[in-house]
Amino acid sequence: MHLLSKQTISRSGLSLFSPLILDAVRSGHQKCVCVVTRMGNQHTSVCVRKNIHISRMDPLLSEVPTTHFKCINKAYPRHDPGEQPVKPFPVPDDKVSWDSPYPEYNPINYTMKFIIAGTSFTDPADLCTKYNPKWHDVDGPIDRRSFMKKYKLVDCVPQNPVGRTGIRGRGTLGRWGPNHAADPIVTRWKRDANGEIIKASNGLPILEFVAILRKKDHVWAIPGGMVDAGEAVPVTLKREFSEEAMDYLKANENERVKIRKNVTNLFKGGEVVYKGYSDDPRNTDNSWIETVAVNFHDELGDSVGKFKLHAGDDAIGVRWTDISGSLSLFASHVEFMETVAKRHGAFW
Repeated sequence: MHLLSKQTISRSGLSLFSPLILDAVRSGHQKCVCVVTRMGNQHTSVCVRKNIHISRMDPLLSEVPTTHFKCINKAYPRHDPGEQPVKPFPVPDDKVSWDSPYPEYNPINYTMKFIIAGTSFTDPADLCTKYNPKWHDVDGPIDRRSFMKKYKLVDCVPQNPVGRTGIRGRGTLGRWGPNHAADPIVTRWKRDANGEIIKASNGLPILEFVAILRKKDHVWAIPGGMVDAGEAVPVTLKREFSEEAMDYLKANENERVKIRKNVTNLFKGGEVVYKGYSDDPRNTDNSWIETVAVNFHDELGDSVGKFKLHAGDDAIGVRWTDISGSLSLFASHVEFMETVAKRHGAFW
């Protein structure tokens, strides 16, 4: 694989994260998705009707981004109350890779106090000394596998496979190594008052997606979140969208029934547009986020496309937002949007 520098990527207009696509063929209006799976040297194509197939067997998943931008050379996004923002050790572009010598590299070791104290979604601070974690495997209810290559262990803890971040420890992340997330990208065509699809100046139709305004940093994002221990990714996708974009947790029972019906109908079919490393500002040298981004498209706009949105849980705002190259979103979400737009033949 030919590796491009940050500058070359910028000049060429390429995305840092190329789409890692599982489904090879989309049949009809998403009536089925053909998925290629691999067992040893054998490849099998399976048509899964109205279902999401999340697999770690795709050979493309061995590719790892060559650098990251949002988790280096900026104050860590969260810090303990009453304390000063955590400043990372400087990481020049040419020193991100662990293969690049950087003898003076001496980052701060930082993990937020509530993570150290322990919660239902955190590893114990003394994980290596008192426990025997199953790295690269399912460890009880915790999935410690990576969508990428096997990560290295340094001083008993995982090492970020993309490179240096300027901060050791876990920051605000609960798990050592990969912390798994799921991002539901819900889209519809932008329509005028007569129901006609609106097109951009270049003649391409405009897509809209549901965006939420994050409570923690006031940045627009996909309404996704972390996969709970023992939880299946499709469950996380529905739960996060319902809680953040439809305020499910505060809805009355009648409203909850309607939300469940609409979300369940839309989420029966979906296309995986990316799974792997997320360039997230919370990443550290020892903990990082990997995500599965799945597009759920309301082609006719008569499902969630007509449902009233209400911000809830970790969101303070929610809206239908035009998909275009001028978007500014959290983490790697812009790259996901570009993939979705191109796969629908929409304006970007």
